[in-house]
Amino acid sequence: MGLIATLSLIGCHSGDSRQAFGGRGPVPVLVAKAIRKTVAQRLHAIGRVEAFSTVEIKSQINGQVMQAHFKEGQDVGKGDLLFTLDPRPFEAALNQALADLNRDKAQKLQMANDFNRYATLLKEGVGSRQQYDEAKSKYEAIAATVAADEANVQTARLNLEYTRITSPINGRTGNLILHEGNLVKANADTAMVVINQVRPVYVDFALPEQDLASVRGSMVSHTLGVDVVAPGDQKANVQGRLSFVDNTVDPNTGTIQLKGLFDNQDQKLWPGQFVDTYLTLSQHPDAVLVPSQAVQTGQEGSYVFVIDPKMKAAIRTVAVGDTIEGDTVIESGLRGGETVVTDGQLRLIPGGTVMIKNADHAAPRAAS
Repeated sequence: MGLIATLSLIGCHSGDSRQAFGGRGPVPVLVAKAIRKTVAQRLHAIGRVEAFSTVEIKSQINGQVMQAHFKEGQDVGKGDLLFTLDPRPFEAALNQALADLNRDKAQKLQMANDFNRYATLLKEGVGSRQQYDEAKSKYEAIAATVAADEANVQTARLNLEYTRITSPINGRTGNLILHEGNLVKANADTAMVVINQVRPVYVDFALPEQDLASVRGSMVSHTLGVDVVAPGDQKANVQGRLSFVDNTVDPNTGTIQLKGLFDNQDQKLWPGQFVDTYLTLSQHPDAVLVPSQAVQTGQEGSYVFVIDPKMKAAIRTVAVGDTIEGDTVIESGLRGGETVVTDGQLRLIPGGTVMIKNADHAAPRAAS
């Protein structure tokens, strides 16, 4: 009786073992289709948006702000009027400079006539050398005075032009520091307003120094693309190009600084913003991809379980490449469209029958 019970127990255990390893009854698994699509070899970093150019608007003269011709946060163009300073003191200074110039020009004309007259008399032998030298000295002195007056007029005109402060770039204004009625000093420490050029913009990011060789090698054959994803907008990639690689590796961090240039016509990128940055080194057209969890590692390397139309499992040795966003590139050993097991491999043996648990397994994964 005990022998029969023992044999029955062994028989049951043996049957359960075969059931567990695919010897009897199908093993439930999850599967996915291997797909073909163009994939990119990319490097990821956290980047920071930087204005293409930044200008601090300061006055070049002392004066009083009469009017600000823009609103905070307004887009302005190159040459647009930003501030008007009180022009009256500078108009008066210009008028004074012009008056001095006209007076000294009249004196110069008179002294020029005297100099010519004494020169003629000396030539004819009826004038003294002393009178000639005095006339020449006075003429040269007044000529120098006229030249100085002309420089004063130019300076006065320039100062009058400085009462109209215009934008030197296309950009967006920031916080307005000085309002109408405030006194402003020439080249003060604090800017009247800061303008950032946000079309285009840069994105700064850093990569480990061990990636520098790959970056430089790829740059030889083509311009490298840079894609960024802004927080809160994960589906919208903004595309740009690599425009700068620093000339030294930071010895403190072991990283190299790079910049991507973006047109930013829709202004999705904003200076100071942190973004996910992807530098594309190369493209691999028509690559075979499977979910990374489908790839297993054994003594002879990487392999996957492939399901045939008869719902039988077979081991397929594969050569794997990069892992890209949860998928692994299969360089050899698998074709696009084949079905691979993504969960339940531990209970499978070659030739075992499977039962697919995910009902949508037949639907191909997106290959875009």
